[in-house]
Amino acid sequence: MTSYYEGIKVPWVPTREEFIEQALDLAQVGKGDILYDLGCGDGRIVIAAAKRGARGVCVELNPELLKKAMESAISEGVAHMIKFVRDDIFRVNISEATVVYMYLLRSVNDLLKPKLRSELKKGTRIISLDFEISGWKEVKVLRVSSPARIGTYYLYVIGVSDI
Repeated sequence: MTSYYEGIKVPWVPTREEFIEQALDLAQVGKGDILYDLGCGDGRIVIAAAKRGARGVCVELNPELLKKAMESAISEGVAHMIKFVRDDIFRVNISEATVVYMYLLRSVNDLLKPKLRSELKKGTRIISLDFEISGWKEVKVLRVSSPARIGTYYLYVIGVSDI
């Protein structure tokens, strides 16, 4: 399954289940947070955040994936904590986010920089799996691994990383 953002084809590659808690720990996601997953796919990140007491917003263009995210949230008992938005990540207002999760491409991350800088409040945490945001200074880098895959999380903070 594929989505197109700003004309760039982005394939859906789900975050491995064994990497999810590490991402949420890295950004210290918990009660009081509002986590936006840009290109949420099947919703696994937002569902895990909701289980920690955070509210979430799944942003996804692909209607089949968004439906799957909704169904999973219902079966996990956290749908009431999640808003599902079928739209382009460049058009959705993300200003209420305290945490943003992205597993996109570097080219898409770089196109998102002006949006992230203008809409997010100082202190908002951004987690990106495998793809850096060019020119921004990560606050932390975490290498994650499983028998099947190795990945890298980059943690950015608005007001620190984007200066």
